[in-house]
Amino acid sequence: MLIAGEASGDLLAAELVSALRGQLPDAKFFGAGGAKMSAAGVELAFDLTQHSVIGITDVLKKYFEFRRLFNQLLALAIERKPEIIIGIDFGGFNLRFGQAIKKYVRENPFSKWNPKIVQFVSPQVWASRPGRADKLARDYDLLLSIFPFEKDWYARRAPKLRVEFVGHPMIGRFANDDLRFTSGSAGGASIANRQPQILLLPGSRTSEIKKHLPVMLAALKLIQEKLPAAKAKMVLPNPALVTLAKSLGATNLEIQIGELPWALAESDVALASTGTVTMECAFFGVPTVTLYKTSWLTYQIARRIVTVKSLTMPNLLAGEEVYPEFIQSAATPENLSQAALKLLQDEVQRAKIKAQLAQIVASLGAPGAAGRAATAVLSLFA
Repeated sequence: MLIAGEASGDLLAAELVSALRGQLPDAKFFGAGGAKMSAAGVELAFDLTQHSVIGITDVLKKYFEFRRLFNQLLALAIERKPEIIIGIDFGGFNLRFGQAIKKYVRENPFSKWNPKIVQFVSPQVWASRPGRADKLARDYDLLLSIFPFEKDWYARRAPKLRVEFVGHPMIGRFANDDLRFTSGSAGGASIANRQPQILLLPGSRTSEIKKHLPVMLAALKLIQEKLPAAKAKMVLPNPALVTLAKSLGATNLEIQIGELPWALAESDVALASTGTVTMECAFFGVPTVTLYKTSWLTYQIARRIVTVKSLTMPNLLAGEEVYPEFIQSAATPENLSQAALKLLQDEVQRAKIKAQLAQIVASLGAPGAAGRAATAVLSLFA
């Protein structure tokens, strides 16, 4: 049984299923996820990726809906009794699910059902509420990590939890179709005598688009006032978000659906929401200004529990600010545009950032994360 609640998790789960099937051809897969899991042969109870949310405000709005979906999946697991349950990212949901499964097992010892519980992609317990590591150690048989520092962190904080660093799946996805050196834009050292290419990446959720896009568009206007030749493109994951973006004023730039690697290969600088996409910016060596804006309530809660100094993963991996980052009230058009202009015009700084990004990418392991994850999963039955 696999559970993925976001588009990125849906892809990761599909890759894992393919790797597992390669080692165990007769395996059967079911659960909840999205179109990519379905295409990989997973029997879906429903599309959980359609319910993706972020922040306490969005979660509260959908609390009863999530509770219904949770209970439906719990009943399905108890009915079908899979030998293994794998949560793919989506930590808030999946950690509670693993806990509920283990509680059922403890309360029903005569059922003789005791599945292995796995989490693929660590919840960011090292960034906030580290006590959740103890719950992971209590309920989970295996944690599959995609960042190199996590295994040591868990060894110190929850030594009884088995953690395997399998590498970042992004490396394998792009390894056979490496576009980093095919473009004359991002690959060139100097952009002084050509049109700079600016990429807007406001996020993949409706709430993120609404919060981030207006300030990004205002920043882009300021950048183009200083650099009239600058061209801009935005990448969004689906047509519904394109419609939303246009309603928010994104009418004077190209909007591309998907195919992010090609857009990154052509870009000189990006304005991006903090999160998964910043790692893709790093892989392609794109100097990036990151931002995050959320509701007042979510921000007030987060600022009291988040312990890391940055929300941008390349910064955390480097141990310093590689990408300029602006959170909440600091994410103004003026701040974003000034930082982006510096990244476009300061060739020394650009070169330094690209060198730092290359080191970060080198730390993420070799291609084959899904295969290593599958091997680790199956080792639970050895």
